[in-house]
Amino acid sequence: MRILAIDTSCDETAAAVTDGRKVLAQALYSQVTTHKQWGGVVPSLARRAHEERIDGIIAQTIKKYNIAIGNKDLTSYNGIDYLAVTYGPGLAIALEVGMKKAQELALKHNKQIIPVNHMEGHIYSCFVQNRNANPKREFSFPYLALLISGAHTEIVLVTDHITYKVLGETRDDAAGEALDKAARMLGFGYPGGPTLERLAKQIDNSDTYKFPRPMIGSKDLAFSFSGLKTSFLYFLRQMPEDEKLSHLKELSSSFQEAVFDTLKRKLTRAIDTTGVNNIIVGGGVAANKRLRYILRAMIKTKKGSIYFPVYSYLTGDNAAMIGVVASYKAEKGMICSPADLPDRVPRLTLG
Repeated sequence: MRILAIDTSCDETAAAVTDGRKVLAQALYSQVTTHKQWGGVVPSLARRAHEERIDGIIAQTIKKYNIAIGNKDLTSYNGIDYLAVTYGPGLAIALEVGMKKAQELALKHNKQIIPVNHMEGHIYSCFVQNRNANPKREFSFPYLALLISGAHTEIVLVTDHITYKVLGETRDDAAGEALDKAARMLGFGYPGGPTLERLAKQIDNSDTYKFPRPMIGSKDLAFSFSGLKTSFLYFLRQMPEDEKLSHLKELSSSFQEAVFDTLKRKLTRAIDTTGVNNIIVGGGVAANKRLRYILRAMIKTKKGSIYFPVYSYLTGDNAAMIGVVASYKAEKGMICSPADLPDRVPRLTLG
């Protein structure tokens, strides 16, 4: 089943052609340089960039797809069974660009559409394969999915394909958002998480300042990172400027350790509560090597398994994961006509 997938949920313009779990072609334009000067994503600029790039990104993807299947007509949609598009969560005016384009193409080429929840994509990102069907990971339900991105932090029980139950989520800032805000407090640009990771690695990820681990004493699986962010801010205000500048590595590492230790403890509690020790981790923060080390060490003690996205592009926003989700939704008949595509849902949830 070949699907042309589109994702414009935030600041990446992405398209891909998938065949089941295999990615046959893809293209992506990142807007990071556009938003970097503003310290974060500016919705109006994101929409404009999507509008300027989406036709070219889709054309690149279709060209790569036709080359991959040996078709001489590099603009052909022959063999494409469905279109898929992200309809939430995300920035409303960004989502709209991808959804309108999907409707336009579906009408033009007489295709039906599969609407996809962006967070579903992050769950399935761990199972995306290249065109040679690698990696050969097989599904073994149930899973606990830890989804950690700039806007979302949640633990989801996945009992079968397209069957989810949210067990806990953030009450305020997400993990990725907290890392970016801490980096900004230290004077670093956007996105800040990778900068913290780089500095922390230089001192072997030490935990010099031992900042609070928010909500680890609560019995539920909810997260909260706003208190940690506030604690960090007050700590910096009390620190002389010259001392802060000479301890940027220690501050970066200690804050990162506080966030990651919180994630580990909550995930450990979820394993103990549910008895499920098959773990999948998705979202932008899943690219962090320190976090991967921490969670891999934890899962060994639980005699379980853990999957992260294999390919680096899959941790961020992309259309390949959207297409893979869509193939399982199509099998369940979760498709619609272009006219029946649901409206964008910026705060769309799972389940």
